[in-house]
Amino acid sequence: MLYYHYWSRGFRRFIWFLLAFIVIAALVKLGGAGGFDRAVIRFVQSMESPPLTTLAKGLSLVGSSKLAIGISLLTMIILFFALKHRLELALFLWVGLGSQLLNTLLKLWFHRERPSIHRLIEQAGYSFPSGHSMAAFSLYGVIAYLLWRHMHSRTERFLLILFAVLMTGGIGWSRIYLGVHYPSDVIGGYAASGAWLMLSAAIFEAYRNYKERKGKNPRNTKDARRK
Repeated sequence: MLYYHYWSRGFRRFIWFLLAFIVIAALVKLGGAGGFDRAVIRFVQSMESPPLTTLAKGLSLVGSSKLAIGISLLTMIILFFALKHRLELALFLWVGLGSQLLNTLLKLWFHRERPSIHRLIEQAGYSFPSGHSMAAFSLYGVIAYLLWRHMHSRTERFLLILFAVLMTGGIGWSRIYLGVHYPSDVIGGYAASGAWLMLSAAIFEAYRNYKERKGKNPRNTKDARRK
């Protein structure tokens, strides 16, 4: 059936993201990511300048909880009142809240301390995986997924994906530049959030296509008329 196709495609993507996270988490836990982290941090922070610092602080602020909540509320209002997409609203909430809960649990599990090489801002809490990176991937990823389905122009879709990639990548870069996260924290956050988003989208597509097929079933239509 068609909805099995969506499920299997989304589930395969979930598996790939999950495997990526497992590899990164294992390297972090065993101390194998240290050399990579130090090299990337030195490279990123070697470009330090007042304009880049301002940009990094701005992007980090965009990825903060307060602004993320504001963007989420605006998206929910549009989905519920303007587009009347209540099922998509449920997916949006599921992805966002689930990502936040997952990040909290993973941070408590790994207990990784933040880097102390060169911090431009102070940040409390554990380091792995990056909460900003997970929130950005979930938020802009699910928005791109929901809008993609309503866009038919290649240009529109390209600009949508470009915006999501730039915002997500920029927020992750800002956390490394500001010295509050290791690169492996950011990549691990992307992988964890990507796995959650792909699994959620797979379930959503399977359920939506099941409901559509059920509604088109002549037997269901005939039963509905009798009632």
